[in-house]
Amino acid sequence: MFAVVRIAGKQYTVRPDQKILVDSLAGGEGDAVTFDEVLLLVDEKKTSVGTPTLKDVSVRAKIIKQQKGDKVDVLRYKSKVRHRRHIGFRAHLTELQILAIGKA
Repeated sequence: MFAVVRIAGKQYTVRPDQKILVDSLAGGEGDAVTFDEVLLLVDEKKTSVGTPTLKDVSVRAKIIKQQKGDKVDVLRYKSKVRHRRHIGFRAHLTELQILAIGKA
């Protein structure tokens, strides 16, 4: 069984007991979250496609930890004038453990 769910404006394919990294969500470690925007649900017997979302289906997850992603370095350079600029960025991420997919 798996589902396609919209979390913070992005779509993720999730399965029960899977760990995923998503953009930062509000909440602390150990908090339970529920996502109601399920776009697709596939189990052993049938496939359900939402228009645009499925009603009465949700994904339950638990926040494992809040963390930062890998550093992205941006270098800007202009030749002949000795102009250089270095910008670093680390995205704030949330690690989720998918607990269950099913009826809301």
